[in-house]
Amino acid sequence: MKKIYFAGGCFWGVQAFFKTIKGVIKTVAGYANSNVKNPLYSEVKSQTTTAVETVEVTYDENIVSLNTLIKKFFKAIDPTALNFQGPDYGTQYRNGIYYVDESDESIIKSKITKLAKNIKGKIVTEILPLQNFYMAEDYHQDYIDKHPQAFCHIKLK
Repeated sequence: MKKIYFAGGCFWGVQAFFKTIKGVIKTVAGYANSNVKNPLYSEVKSQTTTAVETVEVTYDENIVSLNTLIKKFFKAIDPTALNFQGPDYGTQYRNGIYYVDESDESIIKSKITKLAKNIKGKIVTEILPLQNFYMAEDYHQDYIDKHPQAFCHIKLK
């Protein structure tokens, strides 16, 4: 099993999206790369923490590759949108891929370079090592499953 962290706007939709992919074992909504230990949603929303709404994705690399996850992610979000996705604006909604395995950095950069050839505009997706990750409050976990009528910037069907 491997872990990778994806940020693509509101984490509700990102989490719901990754749960649909065969080979993804577990997803957790949370806050990554915060300058505040264990931030609350209200703090993250205030844009004072440097945190980004992120989903921790645990996947079986024998079933789905990191390249495939990145390709699917880029189809679900707008990688040219700086600090927003859909109707959500703010630095906490920036898009990024955060890695814990240093060998993943070259895979991520290579795949994004290939995908960029078919995307109009400049790719603004952050590619950084994960500094920290704090699980979001319980009510954010699996939010779309609990509230299927909730608006989501990612088309799930």
